[in-house]
Amino acid sequence: MTTAPRKIRKIVFPVAGLGTRFLPATKVIPKEMLTVVDKPVIQYAVEEAIEAGIEHFVFVTGRGKGAIEDHFDMAFELESTLKARGKTASFEMLEGSRPPAGAASFVRQQEPLGLGHAVWCAREIIGAEPFALSLPDMLIQSKPGCMAQMIETYNARGGNVVAVEEVPHEHVNRYGVCALGETFNERTHAITGMVEKPKIEDAPSNLIISGRYILQPEIFAHLEKQKPGAGGEIQLTDSMISLLGEQNFSAYKFDGTTYDCGDKVGYLSANVAYALDRPDLAPAFRPILDRLTKSSHP
Repeated sequence: MTTAPRKIRKIVFPVAGLGTRFLPATKVIPKEMLTVVDKPVIQYAVEEAIEAGIEHFVFVTGRGKGAIEDHFDMAFELESTLKARGKTASFEMLEGSRPPAGAASFVRQQEPLGLGHAVWCAREIIGAEPFALSLPDMLIQSKPGCMAQMIETYNARGGNVVAVEEVPHEHVNRYGVCALGETFNERTHAITGMVEKPKIEDAPSNLIISGRYILQPEIFAHLEKQKPGAGGEIQLTDSMISLLGEQNFSAYKFDGTTYDCGDKVGYLSANVAYALDRPDLAPAFRPILDRLTKSSHP
């Protein structure tokens, strides 16, 4: 009898980065608190996790990131004022935007030593459980959310699951790239190898790792002994390659569109896409967008 995979209860959000590409906006505001329309980028990631049934949220933070912790806490004065003024919709929106009491943990990554090191910093909170990992900068617009899609795949196959998507082959040197083996269905394939930022001519495919993962806890033992890789940092991909020799990894081609909100053009694109998806904004915003587009391209 096949044992069902252990439930994914916890998720890690690495949010310690400095956001230097968005200076001066990020001088005192964490980059994860920059808004897409009217929500911080990090809130989209948390809501995606909640939809997927995640119960505990682990934020790996750094200096100057206190606004993230405050955002997911109760704003007593604001909420009391909203209630007193009868602004029920706004009050309920704020109340529904934070995890339940005790469901969020915050741990410091004291030095910027890479994504792998950030994940390792969460080891004591994750313990011996499989867990999800989400990079908030990679905002994925999809219904259902990317993480819910991945957990469905994990529940069917177990092991480790990595979200992947296709990019033009000439861009593969910017990302972690997967080599694929057996095809399980049109969206799910076995991973036989991974390489971080390969030379274009050496890339095994044009399928890149897209910022969503489901990982077994054995990854921590590999991160513990991982030597610095690309950029002098502890690379998560390097430890996943080590774990690949011991456990199964599946590549999941999710249904959705990714916006890299760590990049200015990606961030602007996300604002436009999410505004156009809003029934309360799209009718007024679309004519303005059309006018601006025509005026800039006569």
